[in-house]
Amino acid sequence: MIPQISQAPGVVQLVLNFLQALEQQGFTGDTATRYADRLTMATDNSIYQLLPDAVVFPRSTADVALIARLASQERFTSLIFTPRGGGTGTNGQALNQGIIVDMSRYMNRIIEINPEEGWVRVEAGVIKDQLNQYLKPYGYFFAPELSTSNRATLGGMINTDASGQGSLVYGKTSDHVLGVRAVLLGGDILDTQPMPVELAETLGKDNTTSGRIYRTVLDSCRDNRQLIIDKFPKLNRFLTGYDLRHVFNDDLSQFDLTRILTGSEGTLAMITEARLDITRLPKVRRLVNVKYNSFDSALRNAPFMVEARALSVETVDSKVLNLAREDIVWHSVSELITDVPDKEMLGLNIVEFAGDDGELIDSQVASLCQRLDELMAQGEGGVIGWQLCQELSGIERIYAMRKKAVGLLGNAKGAAKPIPFAEDTCVPPEHLADYIVEFRALLDSHGLSYGMFGHVDAGVLHVRPALDMCDPQQEILMKKISDDVVTLTAKYGGLLWGEHGKGFRAEYSPAFFGEQLYAELRKIKAAFDPDNRLNPGKICPPAGVDAPMMQVDAVKRGTYDRQIPIAVRSSWRGAMECNGNGLCFNFDAKSPMCPSMKITSNRIHSPKGRATLVREWLRLLADRGVDPLALEKELPEKRASLRTLVERTRNSWHARKGEYDFSHEVKEAMSGCLACKACSTQCPIKIDVPEFRSRFLQLYHTRYLRPMRDHLVATVESYAPLMARAPKTFNFFINQPLVRKLSEKHIGMIDLPLLSTPSLQRQMVGHRSANLTLEQLEALSPAQKAKTVLVVQDPFTSYYDAQVVADFIRLVERLGYQPVLLPFSPNGKAQHIKGFLNRFARTAQKTSDFLNRVSLLGMPMVGVDPALVLCYRDEYKQTLGDKRGDFNVMLVHEWLPAIVNAQATQETSGEAWYLFGHCTEVTALPGAPAQWASIFARFGAKLESVSVGCCGMAGTYGHEVVNHANSLGIYELSWHQAMQRLPRNRCLATGYSCRSQVKRVEGSGVRHPLQALLEIMG
Repeated sequence: MIPQISQAPGVVQLVLNFLQALEQQGFTGDTATRYADRLTMATDNSIYQLLPDAVVFPRSTADVALIARLASQERFTSLIFTPRGGGTGTNGQALNQGIIVDMSRYMNRIIEINPEEGWVRVEAGVIKDQLNQYLKPYGYFFAPELSTSNRATLGGMINTDASGQGSLVYGKTSDHVLGVRAVLLGGDILDTQPMPVELAETLGKDNTTSGRIYRTVLDSCRDNRQLIIDKFPKLNRFLTGYDLRHVFNDDLSQFDLTRILTGSEGTLAMITEARLDITRLPKVRRLVNVKYNSFDSALRNAPFMVEARALSVETVDSKVLNLAREDIVWHSVSELITDVPDKEMLGLNIVEFAGDDGELIDSQVASLCQRLDELMAQGEGGVIGWQLCQELSGIERIYAMRKKAVGLLGNAKGAAKPIPFAEDTCVPPEHLADYIVEFRALLDSHGLSYGMFGHVDAGVLHVRPALDMCDPQQEILMKKISDDVVTLTAKYGGLLWGEHGKGFRAEYSPAFFGEQLYAELRKIKAAFDPDNRLNPGKICPPAGVDAPMMQVDAVKRGTYDRQIPIAVRSSWRGAMECNGNGLCFNFDAKSPMCPSMKITSNRIHSPKGRATLVREWLRLLADRGVDPLALEKELPEKRASLRTLVERTRNSWHARKGEYDFSHEVKEAMSGCLACKACSTQCPIKIDVPEFRSRFLQLYHTRYLRPMRDHLVATVESYAPLMARAPKTFNFFINQPLVRKLSEKHIGMIDLPLLSTPSLQRQMVGHRSANLTLEQLEALSPAQKAKTVLVVQDPFTSYYDAQVVADFIRLVERLGYQPVLLPFSPNGKAQHIKGFLNRFARTAQKTSDFLNRVSLLGMPMVGVDPALVLCYRDEYKQTLGDKRGDFNVMLVHEWLPAIVNAQATQETSGEAWYLFGHCTEVTALPGAPAQWASIFARFGAKLESVSVGCCGMAGTYGHEVVNHANSLGIYELSWHQAMQRLPRNRCLATGYSCRSQVKRVEGSGVRHPLQALLEIMG
């Protein structure tokens, strides 16, 4: 039995007192002190882990000012505060002890836009892609680009002065910040903007905190102007930190305090709003994908592309390309980056041209392509091919692949993973190739593998050596390599932190800045934060305060993970290998991952959050000397007993009385998962939450009783066939208000679905497709078998949406084939979802044996529901391994092409149909919507795929009272709007759950696309 885990670190009383006082004084946001909530803020996109004391989620600048005012009270002066955005930093910028001030949950409003003047005002929690989605109808975009743009907040971008692709033309974030609103400790509001030096001098005379800040920055940057200019490298990326260079313009007539705050990593003030310069969208964009026989060739070939006036030149090495090939993202770009016959592509340059003059852009592209042809003809430059992409959708797909490259590196096989710690170095572009040669030699000398990609036009290359941070020796090696890279980068006149900020790497700052300028940084820190209470340990300590800086070899996730036995780490891979890249925080409601995170805005309800909690749960078990693998192995032999029932009842009683067990916090996170499995394909690391969720639930319930609804869901395949024998009778009782009320109150189930009337079996009476025995099927002639289709039943469609199965049988007949309805054999997916894994294994083995026998007949087997059919391919394989056999159940759209492609395509006419994809299907089989469209086109019908996220039903999730509100909320995020604007009778959905949700919310349902095909065929 899993033990009680109660040794989670507590919260210091002073922090609790602060939070209590905060709420008493009118704080409108949320506060969190539970271990689970703090753990989700203990990591970011770096290798580090640092547990905070608490997290606060303000709703407004007023809330942040209240935090800052209360913090200045004498009783709370020992507390420290760290502002946080999307948590996408790769160097631990937002990690600290004390109180985390998270701006991302609520402060995500776009306040004001002025298209005529070209600016927008936003709160710090607005996500970069969210802003660009808003700006697009106005013809603008926010130009600074970064690979994490769909979850990185603008506050985070400002605090790290983020930049990426296109920075040679568009610059960094700081180049587009017109001013910020920041809250100083004490509660003062600081609004910044460019101003005449005379005005700044006047402000500096005030005997206030703001006056001290203006005075200090003015004197420091003016008195050391020449030293600053001489010291800092002449690079596009410049540096992140307190930007002493750009506080003044070139003739010292203008002063802008904003430049000190951009890149300050939350060490000076808490930025709550910003006024941003926005850029006109270019009217013309062209992309040339240039292929090389080596990565070195791609690097050395880049400069002349920059000279060709390209907007950007992005480079990707073979390691990243090969990882992309294995990912779901490759299907979207495979035709845009085709292989070169008889040649291996080991490097790729992605070259973009953009502007408003189409003729000029096309001439620049033509000139580049002509030069590439010449190089290939001469066998020079390592160029082996190129492809031109002129469609905006294609360009965006290529960049989506390039952006995902960051996360894909973390999916490398083995314990050693490519990790960030010295991966945003910046050197003059003309020295980049030589610099990388030495960089690679350094890594090769240690026998390390690595992936490389980056922005060669700006001299920035991301290099991630593969190291196992659970190995103490490799942890030491990481620090040594970091030190060596600092030396190497200085040799080439570059910067260690060209893109991703300093964070824990601030220990190298004194050597880079030199004693005099570093002292000036400390003066500026002291002017803003004299007591070192804002994100201490980053950038520099304030003058007069002897405080330690964060270190590159600080405590890491691996420090904790190595406490878990290797066998457990290997078995629980899904939870252990999350690298924190945070793609599951994607803001876009139309993205399938992760619906529970989208509706709750709570990071414990995300794949990353769930992986973090399970990882800690496994560590705490190891600390107690408990082996979860041994427990799992014992479970099949353990029989239920009165003793275990009594123990679980007692434990559950204590839990209801409030007895702490960290397992309850993990359970809460797991119960919020919809088991849609989008994470298993959309996440770059392929974090399969439903897989380790089921394992956790199985072990959790060795200690605690299961709710009755779990048993009800897990046994649905046993009682549904029996109830279907008298559907009207059972529907009568299910429809009774008293029964529904009892179900809601005592079982925890709501909106119970009604059985199909007439039942499928009733509809099949006398039909030649009725169940046949295996012996009868074996007796069919080869010609008969060639024209026979075996219909595999699932419990939900067959018993609750029987018309779909009946219509599929009619469709098969209409196409000239003989359908045969196979006897119902339980699928078991509901058992897997609820963690009845031993029962699921028995169900899966029994059904596998049956389907393997049927498959020997050589006739296609087809099922209509994606979730259930894909369960045969995924969960069955995970659970049974080789015992699963090699049977194959197809989905309708997988069987139809071989049948309908033989006939001539009809001319398209009539109103379009609209396909709403099932989230499990469209993520596991991304080509499914296009296949359906192709099938419809054969019959002269147009089918458009509707971009939506999850419908919110997800099997029985939406029927559980505890999930009811979230289920409806998830539907509202994307499905409801689409349903309102499209004709309902033309909307189609492949998933039973999806159709059920539409019917529940909208009052009328939608059909399966196979039913529309039947109508089209007439």
